[in-house]
Parts: sequence; structure tokens; C-alpha cells
Amino acid sequence: MGSVLTVDIHCHVLPAELPNFSKQFGYGNFISYRKREDNCIDMMQGEKFFRTVEPNLFDTSVRLKEADRDNVKVQVLSTVPVMFSYWAKPEDTLKVAQFLNDDIAQRVSDNPNRFVGLGSLPMQSPEHAIEELDRCIKDLGLAGVEIGSHIEQWNLSDEYLFPIFKRAEELGAAIFVHPWDMPAKEQMEKYWLPWLVMMPAETSRAICSMIFGGIFERLPKLRVAFAHGGGSFPMTIGRIEHGYKVRPDLVQVDNKVNPRKYLGRFWVDSLVHDQRVLDYLVSLLGEDFVCLGTDYPFPLGELEPGKLIVNSGFPDHVKTKMLGTNALKWLNVSPQRFG
Repeated sequence: MGSVLTVDIHCHVLPAELPNFSKQFGYGNFISYRKREDNCIDMMQGEKFFRTVEPNLFDTSVRLKEADRDNVKVQVLSTVPVMFSYWAKPEDTLKVAQFLNDDIAQRVSDNPNRFVGLGSLPMQSPEHAIEELDRCIKDLGLAGVEIGSHIEQWNLSDEYLFPIFKRAEELGAAIFVHPWDMPAKEQMEKYWLPWLVMMPAETSRAICSMIFGGIFERLPKLRVAFAHGGGSFPMTIGRIEHGYKVRPDLVQVDNKVNPRKYLGRFWVDSLVHDQRVLDYLVSLLGEDFVCLGTDYPFPLGELEPGKLIVNSGFPDHVKTKMLGTNALKWLNVSPQRFG
């Protein structure tokens, strides 16, 4: 594809150092670090081991070397969803978010032609979330925020959360929705099923909530992208539309518009791992609404960034859109920024 600008919208990052927030706040199982001799880090959830991460998650020099190796010009940085901490006291989640957002903003400031930043918010408190959203956009220069597919007991359709989306539209902030906190994990411990089965379902939960809750109808300028190709939503749109038609008493309670109207109203990343699924996704949403996304640097992501798009049968101009142009439109960022 030559000199095409590649923008990966799904790249996770963590600070190289992390305070022990559980000790600082006096409660909770916040993530902390246990450094290892091999330069990796064990992420600890309270006293419980969560996962081991390699330097490419927190070391910018390693990250940039791998991006160059993979021909990725721009990474859109967002935190790891376990850091959301929506379960905590809002003022404490705000402090965690501020620490993470400051770190991402510094990385973008140091490498403005390689990184775009997305912040995180204490979504369980709209007041605190809007405060930090304003800081992310106005003071830190981030392009938007990453949020979870649900917020504790609230789906994204809940009126309680609507002021946050309204403020995001006013600020022109992009929103990246990432699945997290999958239900029924205790029933699916074997075979990695929460990640293979429930994670795609969580993304569909988020999309359906925003559609049926009328978020896109009420906020037509809100720019939202969903991870993992929209999860199970694209493959179940027929069932979703059928439910809308046959049970309006259950489905059309907040928005009577057919869900198909919103195809092409939001973006998804290209992380579907299957050429036929990518073909279908583009035919469903349109060539302007699928963006390169890899879930870097985790193993469930696309290990050769952009390979699925580059090896597809789409014309070069469509590949160019998916590799970079679509992402810039979602982010509302000019390509001139990257030289």
C-alpha cells in the first residue's frame, strides 16, 4: 500500500509506574504493579495476580520500534479497561483517571506525530466525568475518551449517563467503547470463554443500548467507535431488527426508529480475524465506518497490523480509508498533523 497513513485506533497503554491506589485510598482492589527481573510487570488486583504485561505496554521506545516494524504510523492510545475502576468512590476513580490521562497526554506531547490520546473518566458520576472530560479535551489536548460497554448497573442508554454524552458532543470529543467486566465469568472459567463469547456480546449490548436508548437520535453529531468490529452486533442485526418489529412493546420503549437506520452512524474497528467477516462488516456499515484496530499489544489482537485489510479484495482507495482516513474522521484530526 506504499505510503498510506496507517492509524490504529485500538492500542492500549499503561504508565511505567503506578501508585498503589488501594493503600492510598484505604480500600479496594485497584490495580498495582509488581516489577519483575525480566523487565515485565505483574499486574496485581489487590493481592490477586491479574496478568503479566511486557514492556511494549508501558515503554514508549519499545512501542515505537514495534509500530515501525509493523508500518503503523499512528497509534490511538487508551488505557486497559481493568483500570476504569467504576466500582470505586467517584473522587477516587477521578484521581486514577487523572493519573492515567496525564500519562497518555505526556506520551502524545512527546510524540505528537505518532500518537493520539483518549482519556478515561469516572463514568459512575456524571459530575466528575464531565469535569475530567473537559480537562481531557481543553487542557490535555486529547481527542476523546474510552469508556466501558456498561457502567456498573447502568447500560449506556441510561438517562443518568446522558449528560456525559451530551457534553462529549458539545466538545467534539470522540468516544471509543470497549467491552469490560463481562457477566457470568464465574460460570465460564474454562476455555477463556469470557473473552471469546461474552466480550463480543458486551459490545453488542453497548451498541443496542445506545440505539434503543435514542442516544444517536438525540445527539446526531456524537462520534462513537466500538471495539472488536462491533462484537456480535453485526452478525445479529437481523435478529435485533426482527425483535424491534415483533415486540415493539419491549424494544421501542425509548426510540421507535428502526435500528438499521443507525448502520453507518457509528464506527467500528477491523478486529474480526476473518476475511469474510470483514467483507460483511464493510458491506453492512459502509466503507467509511471501519477503521484499523489491533488491540495492541495483547495476544487476542491482530498480530500483523493491517494484514486483514491489506490482503482483502477491496480497491486501494477503500483500503486507504480503513487503514487511516476513517480513523481521522472519527477523531476529527487533520492528516497534516502527522506530516
